[in-house]
Amino acid sequence: MSAAPPDLPVAMLVARARRGDAEAAEALVRRHLRAVYSVALAIVRRPADAEDLAQDSMIAALEKLDSCRQPERFSAWLLQIVRNRARNALNVRRLREPADCDDTLPDPSCHADALDLSRAQLLRALEGLTPTQREVVLLHDLEQWTHAEIANSLEISEVNSRQHLFQARRALRERLDTEDSHGS
Repeated sequence: MSAAPPDLPVAMLVARARRGDAEAAEALVRRHLRAVYSVALAIVRRPADAEDLAQDSMIAALEKLDSCRQPERFSAWLLQIVRNRARNALNVRRLREPADCDDTLPDPSCHADALDLSRAQLLRALEGLTPTQREVVLLHDLEQWTHAEIANSLEISEVNSRQHLFQARRALRERLDTEDSHGS
């Protein structure tokens, strides 16, 4: 089989991957892995756990690709798999770890350089958002997804996607401004 061009429509890549085209499967992974990671991170809030979940979710999705009833909606189907796996992982983590053992965010005092501190501040600010707001802001601002793509994936309207993004950005600004004024 010839290599699957990365710009093929998702439905065509899904069809080719179902027939065993490894290049098409690889193109699906390349196209979606960062978004899958962003959604996992929005839920589990631990970068290492999100990486593991992203990889596991991609493998699981490719293994059960035949159960994707609407190949043109592959992205939404895939992100729902990620959400379900991330929520399950979060529930397992809550059962295994005491409530006072919250290591989801790095301690800024452990980091010497400003880059780590900024990352810690951003992660702390993201903690204050709702799961939907985190997903929208990460998919839009980090992955450059359009509101139409986000709406399709989250099964909300484009207007609702825009509202979540607006509210998330406002909340992030407020939290980051508060941290800066407190000298964190």
